[in-house]
Amino acid sequence: MLSQLRTDGAEADPAGLADVVAAGTVPWRRAAGGGVEVALVHRPRYDDWSWPKGHQDPGEPLTLTALRETAEEAHLQCRLGARLGHTAYDVPGRGHKVVHYWAAEVTGDPGFTATDETDELRWLPPDGAAALLSRAGDAALLDRLAAAGPPSSTVVLVRHAKAGSRTAWDGDDDLRPLSGTGFTQADRLAEFLPRFGPDRLATAPPLRCGQTIEPFAQKSGLGEPVVEELLGEHGYWASPADGLARLRELAARPGVTLLCSQGGVIPDVLGHLLAAAGHPADTVPSHKASTWVLGFDGDGLLLWADYYRRPPA
Repeated sequence: MLSQLRTDGAEADPAGLADVVAAGTVPWRRAAGGGVEVALVHRPRYDDWSWPKGHQDPGEPLTLTALRETAEEAHLQCRLGARLGHTAYDVPGRGHKVVHYWAAEVTGDPGFTATDETDELRWLPPDGAAALLSRAGDAALLDRLAAAGPPSSTVVLVRHAKAGSRTAWDGDDDLRPLSGTGFTQADRLAEFLPRFGPDRLATAPPLRCGQTIEPFAQKSGLGEPVVEELLGEHGYWASPADGLARLRELAARPGVTLLCSQGGVIPDVLGHLLAAAGHPADTVPSHKASTWVLGFDGDGLLLWADYYRRPPA
């Protein structure tokens, strides 16, 4: 059964009532003997154990806040996975505080150095972490982490950015390029997509799909994306079963696969994946330059699906 389906963009205060907005992560790594370990930090100012987190800077996307604060407090480099929701509580003299959390796989650990803000880091199994955490709300995030995986693989599924007018284009529609707005969206995606740590790139055949992830491809050093004929509109609708099977093959690859496709494909693919996970959906959003982040278990079953309507810069 799907652990979560989020279509709210995951970048905003859920109720619009927070006086203080913050973000953080539940950092995890695979343990040597199987299972996972999670990282907690001790804050001497409050004498408490918590997840790395901190206040959102003005104009800063929460995904970036979560990663920045994790690097500052825990000295860990991570890539984001499932959104774990938020905790909320009142802070004397500050008002109502909402903290948004993501699961975050640790990709780099240069070693912890004590600071005035955090003076100790501990890696613990989830049951040990639950016993040490100072806030009950923080411990509840461990249940959400368990439900969300950790995944065996992740697919970051992007719809291409805004293209030029279809009616004003006389040539092969697959060669129709991005518009000026679309190139701006592609540049913003180049800032957003690294937060999920893709390992490899793929794209549907249309030029506008490749152009959408080209700025990220150049920045990432991952090389040219593989062209997936079955995951463009022409190839997919010639044989939806083959297209879905190809998506499942990509989803079976360990790590994170970034795929850019089209609005005529993404809702149908997601509809099949959601139905197989026991969560059928009447509608699946797929706005231009939007992103679905999808986690899969070892059997190829969808564990969670987070939707980001637009690329927050």
